[in-house]
Amino acid sequence: MKQILIINGSGGVGKDTFVDLLGKFVPVIHDSIVNPTKVLAKQLGWDGKKDERDRKFLAELKSLIDEYNNYNYKEMENLMSSFLSGNLNCDLLCIDMREKYQIERAKKEFGAKTVLVTRNSVEHITSNHADADVFNVNYDYHIHNDGSLDDLKETARKFKEQLENEQE
Repeated sequence: MKQILIINGSGGVGKDTFVDLLGKFVPVIHDSIVNPTKVLAKQLGWDGKKDERDRKFLAELKSLIDEYNNYNYKEMENLMSSFLSGNLNCDLLCIDMREKYQIERAKKEFGAKTVLVTRNSVEHITSNHADADVFNVNYDYHIHNDGSLDDLKETARKFKEQLENEQE
C-alpha cells in the first residue's frame, strides 16, 4: 500500500495524534507544508507558539512565500515524488496542508487522498485565511475524533484496513 494522504482540520482536533496512531499499524512519514515557513519564522524571532497571533503570522508568511516562488509546495512536491519513486521506506505519506489550491494540485499531480479530522469539542479557528478555509475542500475521508484516545486508535486501525481494501 503506497498512498499519499493530505491531512487537514482545525488546530487542536488531533491531526498529529491520528497520524501517530496510524503509524502503529503501518509505516508512516508525516510532514507539513508549513515546515519550511516555520524555519524562516524562527529565524525572524517566532518562538514556536501557536496562539491566534502566531497562526496569523505563519499563514501570512506562508502566503507571501507561496506567491513569491511557491517554495513550500515545491518542498512537498519533492517529498511526494521521492515517496512515489520508492525512495522512502514507508507505506503512507501524510502531509498537513491547508490551502485548497495546493490540496487540489496534490490530488491531481500525485493521486493524493484528503482526510479531514474534526473534534466537536474544539472550536474552529477563523482568525486567518488558512484555518478559516479548512471546510472549503471536498474531502475523501472524515475522521471524527470525539471519543477517547483508545477510540481514535481503533479508528486509525480501521482506517488503515479501509485504505488496504480500497487498493485491492
